[in-house]
Amino acid sequence: MNESKQPPTMMPGGNVIQPRMVLWSITIVAVGLSLFQLYSAGIQPLGLFYQRSIHLALIMMLAFLMFPAFGPTRKRGVLGWGLDVVFLAGAVLTGGYLVFNLDEIFSRAGFWSDTDILVACIATVTVLEASRRAVGFGMTVIGLLAIVYAFAGPRGELPWLGEWMPGILEHRGYTIDRVAGQLYLGQEGIFGLPLGVAATYIFIFVLFGAFLECTGAGKFFIDMAYAATGRQRGGPAKAAVLASAGMGSISGSAIANVVTTGAFTIPLMKRLGYKAKQAGGIEAAASTGGQIMPPLMGAGAFLIAEYTNTPYLDIVKVSILPAIMYFATVYLFVHIIALKQGMQGLPKDELPQMRQVMKDGWHFLLPLAVLVWLLAMSMSPMRVGYYAVVTMVAVAVIRYALWFFFVAPRQGQPVTASATKNMLSAGVGKLIEGLELGARNAVAVSMACAVAGIIVGVVGLTGLGLKFSSMMLAFSGGNILLALLMVLLASLILGMGLPVTASYIVLIVLVGPALTQEFGIPLLVAHLVVFWYSQDSNVTPPIALAGFAGAAIAGSKPMETSFQAWKFAKGLYLIPLFMVFNPEIIMGGPVPVVIWNGVIAILALGAFAAALEGYLFTRMSWLPRIAITAAICGVFYPNLLTEIAGVVVMIIAIGANWLASKREASATPVSG
Repeated sequence: MNESKQPPTMMPGGNVIQPRMVLWSITIVAVGLSLFQLYSAGIQPLGLFYQRSIHLALIMMLAFLMFPAFGPTRKRGVLGWGLDVVFLAGAVLTGGYLVFNLDEIFSRAGFWSDTDILVACIATVTVLEASRRAVGFGMTVIGLLAIVYAFAGPRGELPWLGEWMPGILEHRGYTIDRVAGQLYLGQEGIFGLPLGVAATYIFIFVLFGAFLECTGAGKFFIDMAYAATGRQRGGPAKAAVLASAGMGSISGSAIANVVTTGAFTIPLMKRLGYKAKQAGGIEAAASTGGQIMPPLMGAGAFLIAEYTNTPYLDIVKVSILPAIMYFATVYLFVHIIALKQGMQGLPKDELPQMRQVMKDGWHFLLPLAVLVWLLAMSMSPMRVGYYAVVTMVAVAVIRYALWFFFVAPRQGQPVTASATKNMLSAGVGKLIEGLELGARNAVAVSMACAVAGIIVGVVGLTGLGLKFSSMMLAFSGGNILLALLMVLLASLILGMGLPVTASYIVLIVLVGPALTQEFGIPLLVAHLVVFWYSQDSNVTPPIALAGFAGAAIAGSKPMETSFQAWKFAKGLYLIPLFMVFNPEIIMGGPVPVVIWNGVIAILALGAFAAALEGYLFTRMSWLPRIAITAAICGVFYPNLLTEIAGVVVMIIAIGANWLASKREASATPVSG
């Protein structure tokens, strides 16, 4: 383990066998898109519609080139090529029509021409098809259902369908002109806030993550995690938790995180004694936590900042403690299992040395330090991302140049014209790889945001958000716990067809008003709760996508692995509840209150892990486990006396377990 290999670079669409011409086209469009985004982020910002329309056009062109119409395993054929050409033209028309006719469209201000409506219809169909290929059929179906719902009503295109609607969902119905105008020509549809965030903040940080990935940051994070925890009990599993936190903070996908870090951590966990299903579940739970780990939070931080009008830096600050609590819970689960099964760590000679790891990879910390420093100076996140990317490239170039001119000659590799040419060629190739990878990685999230814009546009047009809030209030009877359970179930159902980002957008538009206005939850807390619950489809059976990815690497049954991931990720369900009932950990308050809430939350999560596993210092009987469960409910209740009582019960139960372990140790005869 002294030398770990570089984690595989996951290229979206890389499993498709493509003709050379298509591969070149993908590279050209992807590099062009990344350069356009860098230009608009750091050199010359563009107007809202110009930025979003050009971004969407290039993203959709990439989607149609990367993902064939009939799937990755079938050749395009004449029909496939014909469809691709038609939709590529639709992608160009979608962006180009707005760019070249924006002033005239604004001057018409609602009195759209026939051409406007025709292009709007073409754009909507093109967006839905691009999302089908890049995100999945579920996303497209939900977008189509939203449009059909807009048409259903006495004045709409589908008046007969409105007659079948339950009373609370009824609305007047809208014509194709009104719906098309809302979705394409307004600021609440396809080109609304979700795509606006994707076309600015999200892309530039995804690009930053791509450069970190293709220059070896994955190896650095994994080696650092092994050096820190490898010798401890269950070391590889703890390394998986830490490496996933590091990779997840810059990655936009829990599944990509599982595949990247899990390729190294899961085999070592199995070797140490973890069952295959446990190893896959631990990696899935840890990788899902990467989506709630600042600074990127799987693109969620930027969306929350925009929706709540809260500075991005503030979102990052308030998200640090909950993220630490989540990873601490997974870490403790891992430690308890290691104790329970009598595991040891890896031998020292199989682990990387922290000094050598830092010597080889310290330069990866420089761009992250620049990023944090510029954010602390309240610079725009888009400009911060630009400087972070530039710093990453500059550091990589300088480090390689120093090695080439000063270190390599001492190792018998002289500096020659041929070697210099090869070095420059390799450098340009790595730059192009980073630019292409960033654009490819952004396709799915941008298309998800575009279709989410369709859903948000329909919700705004029909008033569905207020109707949904009324339904939620009626079904929950004003009980906040039941309301949160409904949000959790809704997020799970949506997560079966939508990626996390889109699931969050749709949910917050539907349930956000009820949580804030009817139940009095602070706006920022409501958004964080919905965002956290939107992650549950990664680890909750029957559709636990990260769990399935972990099972594939571990060689275990997908459903068994998913149940393990669900168990280890319990913080995903409990921490949002604590935010609701103890909002001081997010909103702030008197310092003693904030510290008290932070301490009791971590104690409760640790006690919960022990009660669930039935082990801490030694085995727990059912009585203390039941007592701890009741005490946790008390800690979550926003009453000081109840909280103190819960803490006392947990301390007594944990203390009794510790004393029992000491008695067992003294009663065990020492061999010798």
